[in-house]
Amino acid sequence: MLSAGSKAPAFSLPDLNGFPHSLTELLSRGPVLLVFYKISCPVCQFTLPFLERIAQGQLPIVAISQDDASGTRRFQAKFGALDTLLDSEDEGYPASNAFGIEYVPSLFLVESDGTISLAGEGFVKADLESIAARAALPIFRATESVPAWKAG
Repeated sequence: MLSAGSKAPAFSLPDLNGFPHSLTELLSRGPVLLVFYKISCPVCQFTLPFLERIAQGQLPIVAISQDDASGTRRFQAKFGALDTLLDSEDEGYPASNAFGIEYVPSLFLVESDGTISLAGEGFVKADLESIAARAALPIFRATESVPAWKAG
């Protein structure tokens, strides 16, 4: 998996309506958090609702589903609707392979110049808190019991 300090590889993936979006296009508006996930992954199901909270702030988040549009829409209805691109098995998972994804969720904070400033696998509370601070939003509520880590 690519690490912080690496250059993010270029990609172009379709959204849920089939319209292509490139990393260059996403970065033209500033830094972006890329979140690779599978709909069947319990840790992804746990993590994405927290990320949806961050998405309300100043940091754009783009989820990259490794599943088809239909299944991804069902996932979004239950676990949160982030802006989503599809990295399909039919196409050989081009973005997932370029980023070296082995486990999901995998998160990459990509700066405007294309440099990855944060890379993480699984649920890491400290990473999410750092991303939330960057988005200028709190992520965890005082009433929530949130583990420090969950394997992806």
